[in-house]
Amino acid sequence: MSLTVLYRGPLESCNYGCAYCPFAKKKDTREELAQDRAALERFVDWVARRKSETSVFFTPWGEALIRPWYPEALARLTALPHLRRAAVQTNLSCGLSWLSRCAPSKLGIWATYHPEWTQRRRFLAKVARLREAGVPVSVGMVGYPRFRDEVAALRQELPGDVYLWINAVKRPGHAYTDEEVAFFTSVDPLFPVNNRRHESRGRACRAGESVISVDGDGRARRCHFIDEELGNIYAEGFEAALKPRPCTNATCGCHIGYVHLEYLGLEQVFGSGILERVPARNIWSAQARRDA
Repeated sequence: MSLTVLYRGPLESCNYGCAYCPFAKKKDTREELAQDRAALERFVDWVARRKSETSVFFTPWGEALIRPWYPEALARLTALPHLRRAAVQTNLSCGLSWLSRCAPSKLGIWATYHPEWTQRRRFLAKVARLREAGVPVSVGMVGYPRFRDEVAALRQELPGDVYLWINAVKRPGHAYTDEEVAFFTSVDPLFPVNNRRHESRGRACRAGESVISVDGDGRARRCHFIDEELGNIYAEGFEAALKPRPCTNATCGCHIGYVHLEYLGLEQVFGSGILERVPARNIWSAQARRDA
């Protein structure tokens, strides 16, 4: 069976310190980094032993690509004949020499631009390098109104066919004005989809059937947002636990979760780029805006 795995190991450290980020608020010790590396290598070994089509999406609590074992994992994964896609969320602060060891058509990069921690020209140069290598890439920012000038500048300087997504701020007490919603939607036609929590309880979702979340110990859950364990991927016969199951949460507000809700139809929007958040078609067309 075809399976997509959202892998989140023990890594919790990041080289950026964004005040609004709920992740990466600690510094991993040398021992903790060694544990993360061992867990990742065990996971990649498991993927390599699978015989059916597999996709992997690294969604770390911190920045993965500054740790050499993650680029190495991407190189090894993309060399597997049954690997459909290996994607990763990253701030793109890493070097990119490792790209030469990867199969670019099987790699996907979800890159977030943090203007408080890097220069736009440096970030754009790395995006250009990825595109030259033939790697699918999406670029995004957190939708704080104070970043509007940078959002506009980034959209102007990015190639027209690179999707610039905006992650809506959905914290208590925060509300966008109509004008702010209009601005962010002019940049990202899918912003209204992200700027809400979607009803999900009882709804059909691919999570738990063809999509699972896995931690460093191999414990599998249907997604990052439901704590109930389905089993352990390293246990024999684990896949017998995978089956259609409706969502048990009232709502889903994160892209990596709600994108798998069947009634939203986002699989048709993103197609093969669903993990790295790259739309399958031009979402800036008039028809696409109406569909969004």
